[in-house]
Amino acid sequence: MTLHLDHVTLTYPDGDRRLTALDDVSLTAEPGTLTAVVGPSGSGKSSLLAVAATLIRPDAGRVLLDGRDLAPLSRSETAKVRREQIGIVFQSSNLLASLTAVDQLVLITHLAGGDLAAGRRRALDLLAAVGLVAQADKRPSELSGGQRQRVTIARGLMNEPSLLLVDEPTSALDRERGEAVLRLIRELTTDRGLTTVLVTHDHDHLASADEVVEIVDGRTRQLANR
Repeated sequence: MTLHLDHVTLTYPDGDRRLTALDDVSLTAEPGTLTAVVGPSGSGKSSLLAVAATLIRPDAGRVLLDGRDLAPLSRSETAKVRREQIGIVFQSSNLLASLTAVDQLVLITHLAGGDLAAGRRRALDLLAAVGLVAQADKRPSELSGGQRQRVTIARGLMNEPSLLLVDEPTSALDRERGEAVLRLIRELTTDRGLTTVLVTHDHDHLASADEVVEIVDGRTRQLANR
């Protein structure tokens, strides 16, 4: 699935004026590739990800998935697109303290009204893919920071998305664990043919990216094309 942001502008109210978060931004990400979006805090990275995830509707411009313009869709229709085609990995793991790793994933199936037995099988397969099948029955308090982030990545894949959006996956991890998480995202992108857009502030973690886009004050420019 190809993601294309076409001349997207996004503003927020700020007193008696509006603050521009994204200023005429265009970006294309292709299947099987990892696009990294880098920039300082407050530059518009998370806003870009929220627009791509259809969580926020831009003031102007289009968000296209395989050429389909999502702008005219209703809230229920965009929710369906997220549920069926988009996986989101938030900066904070937001894991439920009372649930085991496998149940964190099965909950996604439950909320979607799917078959729980099939959901559990898929959850275990995904935990195996991220190297955590042995920790399937552990709760978040029994997992390391890196392991919790891996559970969050697996949870983002439970709906078999074509588009994976990842927000600052290494912000709470040390360098070694952060690099391991990024290697995992790279492998999953390649092996599953995902279109992955990853937001980060750390230029040291960009070696795995196919494309690197810098965003500053809401404007983008391409830094690398591998």
